Amino acid sequence: MNHLLFSVTRLRGRELKNRICVPPMVCFGWTDETGVVDDHHVAHYAALAAGGPALIIQEATCIHPDGRLAYSQLGVWDDSHIPGLRRIADAVHAHDVPILMQIHHAGIVACTDVHLCPSDYSFVRRGETVTGKEMPPAQIEEVREQFIEAAVRAEKAGYDGVELHGCHSYLLCQFHNRRVNRRWDSYGDDPLKLTLEILQGIRARTGKDFIVGIRLGGFEPSLSEAVTYAKRLDEAGIDFINVSYGFGAEQDPRKPEDYPHKDIIYAAQEIKAAVKTPVFAVNGIKTPGKAESVLETTGVDMVCIGRGFLVNYNWANDARDGVDPGKCIECPNCFWRNQRDTCPGHDLLEKSRK
Repeated sequence: MNHLLFSVTRLRGRELKNRICVPPMVCFGWTDETGVVDDHHVAHYAALAAGGPALIIQEATCIHPDGRLAYSQLGVWDDSHIPGLRRIADAVHAHDVPILMQIHHAGIVACTDVHLCPSDYSFVRRGETVTGKEMPPAQIEEVREQFIEAAVRAEKAGYDGVELHGCHSYLLCQFHNRRVNRRWDSYGDDPLKLTLEILQGIRARTGKDFIVGIRLGGFEPSLSEAVTYAKRLDEAGIDFINVSYGFGAEQDPRKPEDYPHKDIIYAAQEIKAAVKTPVFAVNGIKTPGKAESVLETTGVDMVCIGRGFLVNYNWANDARDGVDPGKCIECPNCFWRNQRDTCPGHDLLEKSRK
């Protein structure tokens, strides 16, 4: 019996019915360059909510068209996005599940011709050299306001809060990593300054119950620096810290040799030991037993089950009822993202139930 997994927890005073979060996973090809919500998004998030998680964090939703990770990425850079986004929020709330919007700017790894970066920086990505130019202070201020405006739009669309995307080589992550951020001004002296300013700005313009969390790199570039950032964010009033990987090759993931989980889960454990705010763990958590073990050994507050929900929308309900929910078999190229019915993990699950 997964006692911890299905125990109640709280997030900014809100009761969550279990410890299962569906993390942000981009659904490529479901929108176009407008970034407007499609019927596929609404049906997808409704199905996720019906499957029994305590919390859903919507896929990376871009704050400016120049900062997209893909041309088919959801947008929140304009008020015209609000009606479509409200459809998603309403569909999820119909199942009594809160939903947060992950707000995002890709920075140097944007799919566009605009590669913002805290410093002059070049690296090789997919066989090509990508170069970013140092952002002037005025441009940093613009991005800060774009994040804040995006959060305001999320609240207007009915979302329960936002998650700042500070991982996976994207812009806030670039500021956090001293190997990428080599500025000589205050944004270099304090790599967390922009993120803290965004947090403060969102707090000033949203309601008292509006949740603001962050996806934070667990090795940015080291675990000790990530722990320091987490402590400062905790002191600044962040509502949760969702720990994942940071900037590409500019990080040093490590764990003890005998540690039973992934290195990034070890980072979540160490961050949790240093802060009071809720901490989420993610990566390689495929089964209810593994989820329970992560909760037991790390002390984190929530586990993120991503691909498991893609294989089986009903993952949490099945796990609660003692039914095998199936699992992702980690195909080199995710079939689900093209057509769910071709997902081998989903196919195996369906065959096992016949």
